[in-house]
Amino acid sequence: MTALVRFIWILAILVPFNAIQAQFAPLKPGFNKLEYAEMLKISSRQIDLPSESFKTPAPEYFTRNYQSKTMGLENRWELWTNATHSVAVISIRGTTQNNTSWLENFYAAMVPAIGSLHLTDSLNFNYHLSNNPKAGIHIGWLIGTGFLIQDMLPKIDSIYKKGIKNVLIMGHSQGGAIAYLLSSHLAYLQETNQLPKDIQFKTYCSAAPKPGNLFYAYEYEKLMADGWGFNVVNTADWVPQCPLTVESLTDFNNTNPFINISSILKKQAFSKRVAMKYAFNQLNNPSIKTKKRYEKYLGNIAAKSIQKTLPEFAKPTYLKSFDYVRVGPTIVLLANQTYYQQFPDNPEKIFTHHFIDAYLFLTNQLN
Repeated sequence: MTALVRFIWILAILVPFNAIQAQFAPLKPGFNKLEYAEMLKISSRQIDLPSESFKTPAPEYFTRNYQSKTMGLENRWELWTNATHSVAVISIRGTTQNNTSWLENFYAAMVPAIGSLHLTDSLNFNYHLSNNPKAGIHIGWLIGTGFLIQDMLPKIDSIYKKGIKNVLIMGHSQGGAIAYLLSSHLAYLQETNQLPKDIQFKTYCSAAPKPGNLFYAYEYEKLMADGWGFNVVNTADWVPQCPLTVESLTDFNNTNPFINISSILKKQAFSKRVAMKYAFNQLNNPSIKTKKRYEKYLGNIAAKSIQKTLPEFAKPTYLKSFDYVRVGPTIVLLANQTYYQQFPDNPEKIFTHHFIDAYLFLTNQLN
């Protein structure tokens, strides 16, 4: 092989690689198919399997630098960097087969998006995820966020001192739900100068369930409006439809047509008043009763189970709401006939459409 041929051969290999690396550094706003596919591959490595057992291809442009211990409610995260050490990835593990991990999902009472959470006698998590006092979030995933961020912040400080100012946040499933809350809190830390403002975060919440109510969604979507965060959903996946949700009249804005319903009814003739009040109660009371049941089972009873794992955890005051909604600028992975040929519905395999391979397949179909 002549020197010229060898040079051309090396150039043919390196130029595409460097072009791909350039897509990661510096980070750019907007959904990036290649970027998200790489995040899926990174997320797949959270599963504790021998390297030869993975069906999902290995990450091509990032290597793992750190894996945390398991903490909180079976939570864990990893730190990855690319070859030029210019971009880092915070990868948050999703639900495991451990019952404690599932309990985090089922502990679905809603709490204010601003407050303090007593996790242990030596750890109070003071969090700020929204400025709206009506904003509410999922308590189980907030617990996971509270434990993880204590371990993350020193690592973020360390990579920042090494010159890394571009950070991707990736979570699949439960990890995606935590990625929402983590991103909101990190933005607050930057706003209040507790974290350098020149760190650019970009978030992919993949296959994530609904993390909070509409008032939380409004502020999160405003935060991500310039293309720095995405919710990626496979339309065949049932997990993004969770948790159980009910909307009642108290979930509306303060100015609404229902707030003065009593005075409106009083102005009606007696027969109309009776009929209208009966109809109103028939519509309103079921949602009130459902919320009380949800708080009993998904709040108070679940909290007792949480305290078996975290005995020093103090149950917070819940919002009287279970109005969970889909959050964030959404990338829809539309399950079509070709997809269902590869991933057919199967009631006995309920996670068929939730696993990373299904998401990667649909991602590769995107233009």
